[in-house]
Parts: sequence; C-alpha cells; structure tokens
Amino acid sequence: MSRVPFDPVEIENAVETAGAMGRVSKRYQTPITPKENYRMIYKRELPLWLPGSGDSLSITPRIDADNIARVFVSEANPLSQEERDMVATEGYKDKFGVAWIYVPMVGGSIVKPGNPTMEDANDWKTSIEFPDVDSWDWEGTKAANAEYVNTDRRLTATILTGFFERLIAFMDFDKAAIALVDEDQKDAVHELFDYLADVYIKMVDKYIWAYGIDNLNLHDDWGSQRSPFFSLATIREMLVPHIKKVVDYCHSRGVFVDMHSCGKNEMIVPAYIEMGCDSWSGQPMNDKAMLYEQYGGQIILGIETDLVVVPNEPVDKAEAKASAKRFIDKYCVDYAQKPVFCSAMAAPIPFLDTLYEETRKLFNP
Repeated sequence: MSRVPFDPVEIENAVETAGAMGRVSKRYQTPITPKENYRMIYKRELPLWLPGSGDSLSITPRIDADNIARVFVSEANPLSQEERDMVATEGYKDKFGVAWIYVPMVGGSIVKPGNPTMEDANDWKTSIEFPDVDSWDWEGTKAANAEYVNTDRRLTATILTGFFERLIAFMDFDKAAIALVDEDQKDAVHELFDYLADVYIKMVDKYIWAYGIDNLNLHDDWGSQRSPFFSLATIREMLVPHIKKVVDYCHSRGVFVDMHSCGKNEMIVPAYIEMGCDSWSGQPMNDKAMLYEQYGGQIILGIETDLVVVPNEPVDKAEAKASAKRFIDKYCVDYAQKPVFCSAMAAPIPFLDTLYEETRKLFNP
C-alpha cells in the first residue's frame, strides 16, 4: 500500500465517538478505514497510524447466555436495567447451565456460591449441560445486528469464561487449580478442554457467518496481582494445546486473536506466544518495558501510557500531549518490526489527537 501523508483536515473534521467500554474517543477522517489499518498491524505491516479506542467495535451478543449471565452484552439490543436487576437478584444460567449472580458494586458476576457443578473433573461428562450452538437463533441475531455490525471499524467478538475460568465456574477455584496438577484428573481436564475448544471453534464459525468479525478476544485470567496462578510448565501442558487449537482455527479463517488474561503474568508470556495469539495487553502491574524489549515482534503488546487521569478532574492538555509524544518516542520508532497497541481507553482527547497526528507523520513521512 502506498503511504499517504498526513493532512491536518483529518483532525479538523474528526468527531467524538464512543470508544472502548463506553468512553469517549475520537473518529478521524482517515485515509483508509480503521479496519484496514488494524489488519496491517496484525499482518506485521506498517500501519498508517497507531489506532485509538474509537477504531474498534465489540460484539458480545445476547445469543450467548454467558454474556447475559455476566451482564456483558454489546449488540444492537443491550440489556435493559430490568434485565440487569434480574441477574443481580435471581441469577442467570450460562450456556453450560451454571448460575451466575451479578454484583453491581463491582460491575461483574460471580457463580452462585455453595453449589459447584462438580468436585472432580472426571465427572464432567455427567455433570455439565452441553450447549447446542447450532440450535441457537443465528438467523435472528444476524438480522437483528445487521446495522450494528455494518462498520468500518475492527469488529471484535469476546468469548468470556475461556478454559481455566470455565473450570473454575464448574468446580470453584481451589478444586479447579488442583485438577490441573492432579494426575488422577489431568486426562479428564484435557478431555474437557478439548471439548471446550470445539465449542468455541463452532462459536467462532457462527460469529464469522452472522457478524463478519475481524478479531476474537479470548478471556481467560491466569494471574493475581503478584504472580500467575500456576507455572509456565503447567500452562504448556494443560492449556497451550487447546487454546492453540482455537487460535489456529481462527487464523485459518482470517480472524486474529487477542488474549485477555489478567494478572501479573509477565513470566508466562512465552505461553501466549506458543499458542499463536496475535496480541496480549495485560494489566499495568506487568513490566511492559521489559516485555517489549524481550518479546517485541513475537506478540503485539498493549502498553499503558504514563498519563495519570483522575476521574471528574480536568486534564492538563500540555501534559496529555507530552505523554503521547513520550509513548511514541519509546515504542513507535521501530514499529514495523515491534508493533504495540496503546492501552489508553480513558485517555483524553488531546492525548488521542497527538497520538494520531504524530504517528501519521512518523509512519508516513
């Protein structure tokens, strides 16, 4: 693709729009679509600019019961307040028959406590409800969301409650952690994870057909604030083969994969790479500068800004602009070989404007 020099009109004619997680972002008059620009990054081509949160659109449809149970629906027909209240008071069953309760104070759901689906992984075939993905109303959701997904932004579907999180939902955390290392349960865990991989592959297939997704966000948290829940060796043995199966299928269909995995997981980044994941953002407690030096080019990292944004307080425009320039100086000079994303969902408009303009100039001299 030929390079297109920056034109100030791209910012002058920009409009504010909804960014990630409902925050305000900016939509610029870009020379190519955000979707095309994102694909260049994932294909390891130099993009025309470093994308912002407004360049993506999420689809987490209510057709997947998990998204209702987790109160995480993003589609043409979002959850009403009455539905949210219902999940908070009565609970809601996910696609495997596990009941969740929404906790408004923390903005998330937990499995109804005290009654795990199973206590031994060997019982999975007789304990869980098996979702029939083919029987879901895909024609209906495709029609209902036709306008919603008619976008030139990157369209990302999220599969919540991936593999270890799904095991936790079935068994509670302590028993799930034990099952990964218990020789008497490992074979059953592998069988269950292989089955889950097939379910998720079928969902990806349907998401491509119904919505035309560009990316899959696979949600599976593996760490605490201090360290991963388990060793790299355990991840390689018990999780990597099954997630790689999903990732390989996505790649075969032209879909890129972002691994959502919270916790201080810097020591297990090699597993994300071995699974073939295209990107991983992680949380700020990870040493992103070190990871960039060690793994840049092998996986696209989401890296935070050094800008401190305090809710409901005005932003120093000069400092916001300076922060964007510092980010570019540190992480964008060698961008074609070591691409990154800027984790700046709450970044103010002056930061976003600067990030866009300066990377347009840097990438298109």
